[in-house]
Amino acid sequence: GSSSYLQGSRTTGLGPPGNTLVVLAGDAVIAVGGEFGTLSEIGLALKFGKPVVGIETWLLDKETPVADPIIRAKDAAEAVEKALALIRKGP
Repeated sequence: GSSSYLQGSRTTGLGPPGNTLVVLAGDAVIAVGGEFGTLSEIGLALKFGKPVVGIETWLLDKETPVADPIIRAKDAAEAVEKALALIRKGP
C-alpha cells in the first residue's frame, strides 16, 4: 500500500554499492527492521554525519560514551517527526 509519509523512493539497481547513494540522497535515514543491507546503510549514514532514526532495527553498542547513536521511534509517524526535528536542529 501507499504511505502518506513517503514522498519518493530510490532504487539504484546497484546492490550493496548503491547503499551509499541511498544514504547520500537524503538528509536523514529512517531504518525499519532490516538485515545486513540496512546495517550497512546505518553505518554509512553515521559515517557521513546523517541522523538515523530506527524502528525495531539494529542495536549498535560500542564501548564508548556514545553507546547507541540510533534515535528510537515506535512507529512511522514518530520516526518522521524525530527525523525532521534532527534535520532542523542540524549538526
